Amino acid sequence: MSEEYELVIIGGGISGASLLYTVANFTDVEKVALIEKEDEIAAINSDHTNNSQTLHFGDIETNYSLEKAEEVKEGAELLAGYLENVDSDREMHSKRSKMVLAVGDEEVDKLESRYYDEGFGDLFPKLEPIGRDEISEHEPAVVEGRDPDKELLALQTPDGYTVDYGQTSKSFVDDVRDESGVDVFTGTEVKDIKETDDGFDIWTDEGSFSAETTVVAAGSHSLQIAQEMGYGEHLSLLPVAGSFFLADDLLNGKVYTLQMKKLPFAAVHGDADVHDPSITRFGPTAKLVPALERGCISTVSDFFDVFGLRASAFLSYANILSDRVLLPYVLKNLVYDLPEVGKRSFLPHVQKVVPNVEASDIERAKGYGGVRPQIVNTRKKSLEMGEAKIVEDDIIYNITPSPGASTCLKNAMRDTHQIVEFLDGDYEFDEEAFRSATIDNFPRADSHGPDAGATIEAEAETAEADD
Repeated sequence: MSEEYELVIIGGGISGASLLYTVANFTDVEKVALIEKEDEIAAINSDHTNNSQTLHFGDIETNYSLEKAEEVKEGAELLAGYLENVDSDREMHSKRSKMVLAVGDEEVDKLESRYYDEGFGDLFPKLEPIGRDEISEHEPAVVEGRDPDKELLALQTPDGYTVDYGQTSKSFVDDVRDESGVDVFTGTEVKDIKETDDGFDIWTDEGSFSAETTVVAAGSHSLQIAQEMGYGEHLSLLPVAGSFFLADDLLNGKVYTLQMKKLPFAAVHGDADVHDPSITRFGPTAKLVPALERGCISTVSDFFDVFGLRASAFLSYANILSDRVLLPYVLKNLVYDLPEVGKRSFLPHVQKVVPNVEASDIERAKGYGGVRPQIVNTRKKSLEMGEAKIVEDDIIYNITPSPGASTCLKNAMRDTHQIVEFLDGDYEFDEEAFRSATIDNFPRADSHGPDAGATIEAEAETAEADD
């Protein structure tokens, strides 16, 4: 006999886990289940080795427009507030300085314009422009060995949250796992979903479930499931595998480089690992792969299910990959995985951040990196930047590439409102309590000046020293 729920969430990564936390804590929905195919929560892309560990605010991500930064900022502050509230011992996150670095007159002009003219300085009160001497105070290795005549500028902020999204996902689930009416099923793979007059029947390898509403938060597989149910057929995926190079103890925090606005991928950056500040990670690279999960050969067929071998998909790929900016970028990234040749080819990106680095100082990280599904709109024959969501009658499909982890609680808030609406208004969402547990704990600057956030940064440094 089927287990019956008002809501079933499919997928136990950061997206599904944050939704479970939000619904179980801040609504009066009586029965909710989370189903995860792996034996552990957050075992795939949310694991800390499989992503950049970055909490994206939009302040140093120079491929974000001001409008996108405004959207992302609230989502990041929700998660940062949650971490400030529940993780005082810094087991799930660290907080360090972060900056975006401009090198040379042209980049400096662009960064100044972004800060002063485009409104980013007003949007982010803790973000401050700093020159060579102040950069050196925060990150000595960024300045050492650099041409003294080369103009430098950075936008720096103390809000450099580095996050273990896997541990954060487990925190969300553990917070509600023992609540009455909450069930968490791991090692349980969904085989089929059928719409019924009362909602959905969900068949798994461990039994069946029935749900009035369903949210599919299964990463790349969300689109696969949607298309099996007849939705999202105008979409395809461009799976991108990210990799990293490691070095010993070069940076104190996160240092981004300027990003081309046309590219949907993260700028190459260097940062200290969330759990081991003596390890500096550089990346990510971005290699196209015909699979929905890194190192999982069975997901190659899943990719072709989504690709569909349709003419529109082939034409979309051809149009996207013929771009004069994207094509050279894709080809260069293929080289970075080659033994020895790869790290020598990647070295100039590292040296832009840390000039004195040599090829012998970096090694390609083994076992690091996941797959991010870039969304392809086959009607427009173009990439859809950012996240994708398909909303149908009583069901939501979340396909969440970057910055999906950063905005997981904002997505959960939106989906919770939608779920309450699906349930015909029989339930309520206490958004005030949700914000009190999350964004209300985010530390804010009282003024916009050189000292804004200084106290916060000093407290962060003291906490790290105590660790």
